[in-house]
Amino acid sequence: MPLYLQAMAVTGIMLFVYLLIHYQLRLFMQKYLTTLGRILLAQIFLVQVVALIINFMNNPNGYQDYQAGLGSLGLPGIFAPLIILVNLIGGLGLLLGYKTKGVALAMTVYVIALIFLLKLPLLQYLAIAGGLLLLYANPNTACSLDNCKKSA
Repeated sequence: MPLYLQAMAVTGIMLFVYLLIHYQLRLFMQKYLTTLGRILLAQIFLVQVVALIINFMNNPNGYQDYQAGLGSLGLPGIFAPLIILVNLIGGLGLLLGYKTKGVALAMTVYVIALIFLLKLPLLQYLAIAGGLLLLYANPNTACSLDNCKKSA
């Protein structure tokens, strides 16, 4: 067999192996990177709840200070437990992948409302809202309760 045909055969085999690996890697990334994104979005809300609870436990006036901080932004104190509850439920919903599409949309509306109510940094929270909208558009992620229900 001539040398140029051997080189073409080897090149063809290498191309085939590259395409096979690339395809498998793409499938892996599609399956698990969306899961990682969902978990990272969840931690934004859950870490805030944990930090607030730690602050409440370490500081005797922590909850009153939190309510006063919201009051200085123009929100009544009744919003303090509501914000904590929405962060906790939304964060857990995202972390566990339970009703992902609905939770992602609700948290998007919540984040956009917080931007205007609490005068939060616009670009940071719009980026979070964008990530939540991507999760709304692609709610099927690996390792989620939504997928467990479908397979059962």
